[in-house]
Amino acid sequence: MTAANTALICGSVAYDTVMVFDGHFKDHILADRIHMLNVAFLVPGLRRNFGGCAGNIAYNLKLLGGEGKVMATVGSDFDPYRLWMRDCGLSLDHIRQLDHEYTAQAYITTDAANNQITAFHPGAMNHDHLNAVPTDGSIGLGIVAPESHAGMRLHARQFVAAGIPFVFDPGQAMTLFNGEELRALIDQASWVAVNDYEASLLVERTGWSLQEIAGRVRAFIVTRGGEGSHIYAGTVRHEIPPVAAKEIADPTGCGDAYRAGLLYGLQHGLDWPVTGRIASLLGSIKIAHHGTQNHRLTRGEFATRYREAFGVAAPF
Repeated sequence: MTAANTALICGSVAYDTVMVFDGHFKDHILADRIHMLNVAFLVPGLRRNFGGCAGNIAYNLKLLGGEGKVMATVGSDFDPYRLWMRDCGLSLDHIRQLDHEYTAQAYITTDAANNQITAFHPGAMNHDHLNAVPTDGSIGLGIVAPESHAGMRLHARQFVAAGIPFVFDPGQAMTLFNGEELRALIDQASWVAVNDYEASLLVERTGWSLQEIAGRVRAFIVTRGGEGSHIYAGTVRHEIPPVAAKEIADPTGCGDAYRAGLLYGLQHGLDWPVTGRIASLLGSIKIAHHGTQNHRLTRGEFATRYREAFGVAAPF
């Protein structure tokens, strides 16, 4: 992979601690006592996963054979994640470690009905504005994925200044931005990727229709869960079919897997129907595994799954 095709992935690197409660929250949280909540749950199941959108995207892109470099700020507890990234062959060139902070982390408690209570500590991620998009020609495209409000705006401006096209992926950071800021980020981006709920928020906050947003970028990608995705490019709306998963184990990180597929297609100059299908298949493979970086596959295995899903040969 040449530098001209290497993707810089701006976003979070985080630990995800997932705890499983065997009962139902509704049986222990009383509606008339919500103002004085004091409740504890016994969680016999616990998993600690490597996560964060930038880490997840880079991991999935590597599985496909693409090249992505994570740009993120991490804390004093980063060493286990560092070893994991090295073992996976992921670049650490643009990781900044701060000894006075913890790495960002999410604490997620899930009940028997898949309801979730999440606490997120941003930690070192609050300082991601200290990182800068390189201007030495080592990066060919980028993605601005969820990180801090200041970091996302800064890195978008830096991509523009460096003449590097990038994907704007607001994700769960959507609520950090007002309409004016979102309009500016869309106009700076080459591509925008959201899920269907985020697309509705984007329309509401910008005052632009889906078609108007699509007209301001090279492509506007809207994922729709089990209904596939739409890719608006020019005057065409490409219908990307869903891929049935072998098992629905954990939807967390499926959007990041999809975005890795988008980056792979952009790196290799693939058309949108093919790019969308790669992204869709990778998302369906991820959903069958707990955690966001616990699925494994070779390019040969992916090619086989691609043929099975779409009836044609994979583009590699």
